[in-house]
Amino acid sequence: MINLTINNKPVSVPEGTTIITAARQVGIKIPSLCHCDDLKPWGSCGICAVKSIGPRGAKMIRACSTECTEGMNIITTDAELIKARRTVLELILSSHPSDCLQCSRNHNCELQELAGALGLRRAGFPKIDRSQPVDDSYAEIVLNREKCINCGRCVTACQEMQGVFALEYNGRGDKTIIGPVGGVDLAHSPCIRCGQCAVHCPVEAITFRNPVKGIFERLDNPKYTSVAAIAPSVRAALGEEFGMKKGELTTGKIYSALRELGFKYVFDTNFAADLTIMEEGNELIERITKGGKIPMFTSCCPGWVDYCEKKYHDMLPHLSTAKSPQQMQGAMTKTYFAEKMGLKPSEIFNVSIMPCTAKLWESKRNKTMASSGAQDNDMVLTTRELAMLIREAGIDFENLPEGKCDSLLGDYTGAGTIFGATGGVMEAALRTAYFVLTKKELGPVEYKPVRGLENVKSSEVDINGTKVRVAVVHQIKYVDQVVEQVRKDLAEGKEPTWHFIEVMACRGGCIAGGGQPYGITDELRKVRSDALYTDDERCVIRQSHNNPEIIKIYKDYLGAPLGEKSEKYLHTSYEERELYQY
Repeated sequence: MINLTINNKPVSVPEGTTIITAARQVGIKIPSLCHCDDLKPWGSCGICAVKSIGPRGAKMIRACSTECTEGMNIITTDAELIKARRTVLELILSSHPSDCLQCSRNHNCELQELAGALGLRRAGFPKIDRSQPVDDSYAEIVLNREKCINCGRCVTACQEMQGVFALEYNGRGDKTIIGPVGGVDLAHSPCIRCGQCAVHCPVEAITFRNPVKGIFERLDNPKYTSVAAIAPSVRAALGEEFGMKKGELTTGKIYSALRELGFKYVFDTNFAADLTIMEEGNELIERITKGGKIPMFTSCCPGWVDYCEKKYHDMLPHLSTAKSPQQMQGAMTKTYFAEKMGLKPSEIFNVSIMPCTAKLWESKRNKTMASSGAQDNDMVLTTRELAMLIREAGIDFENLPEGKCDSLLGDYTGAGTIFGATGGVMEAALRTAYFVLTKKELGPVEYKPVRGLENVKSSEVDINGTKVRVAVVHQIKYVDQVVEQVRKDLAEGKEPTWHFIEVMACRGGCIAGGGQPYGITDELRKVRSDALYTDDERCVIRQSHNNPEIIKIYKDYLGAPLGEKSEKYLHTSYEERELYQY
């Protein structure tokens, strides 16, 4: 432990703790813009400057990137420090737009909050016109350099957290701008649309095309039957937008809110997660028993699929052909549900609510995403955008009653809900694969070796004498080492290290997707994941193959997993694309 004083208050912290973190232990908040608990500190903005008092006097240092040392004496506030912070912030504001009322980050902007805390009410420097073009080359992500404060969080998230290297610093000095490598636009970069740049941005420099404009007109239009479905991890995060306890499950309140917004039918994508397990689990068994491409990678994460199509062309045959739960839900809404209700696919306005920014791209990825004959998902909203709609409609979310979802495509099992956490897809698949091969239930039902935030988790399951080796990898940069091992096994003709590999692009899985509430940390990832595991434990039925609605949809409509109808509506294909689109 390191002992020091901060503003004359004694503090003891573990070795390696930064000053900004140590200060919180004694109730002192040191302001910063570039600092983010989820990212490695690099001392970019300088607003966190404090004074270290030593034998030779006071020295200014940066609290976010300076580690505490024994006997250190720190002062966080005096006239000189306040003047320095105000000057740095005034310089940043001199080149930042002042259209806060039209900004999507209004009241949720770290720059705005800091300016208010420091009492900046007048411009300290003349306004600088940066005249930087907006990069809206992607249908999902928008890079607005006019609002960029060069804090570098997005670069760190893209390069060090994700290992994608789609963003970097271009230019020098006051000509520095952040953008794709070589000055190209996002659509020509390696960007996989994971949104981690945006979810870590303190302002609105990187955001998403907001599709909510006009949604109320669509909901009021009698021409359409409106349907909404929520993803597993949305229920563990949406409450944070309304000041509720972090990780609090709000499933029933979301159902009620969607009805208040005007949706006629409310389903749950957890149902489609169960459906995905039926297809993906049987596909895995067929590949193992009949000599298909092994290992098999999961295909639920569109960021991973995008990355694989661009970078790992030799791995595409190893991707499961099963669509993601979002796309299965959309296909079944516009076929099975449409037939039951006597509706045409084009008469259904189908909205998917997701934690992921890449899901919009996925919904139009290729022609199989319109397997019903119309676009299977008409609109994809993120968790944050659903919160915007709820606020716009004046709904008191926290005090809503617990609603219920509609049948046919709504009931789910515990296996479906854990899809939102890293390792959840694997665990859910093992529960069903074990049953399909042995006709017995996996016991205990929890398979904990695939849980947690370890970057790559490996395990082996004995299924009636068949040894199935599995791996779980999250945070896209760690997939490289897994793919290299797979390639080595194939090149040497060895027994595969793994038979089944789950990949999620974002750290922690969907619970920390780019469309979730801002402020993600490992502590929050754990809280949200625990909420989904709690939901699993509360479910009476915890295996996908035992879901009565899943049994019914195969009996009444699909026939059997991997059957003709399943292949048509529930499976997809992949194509090779270039990493850099010149």
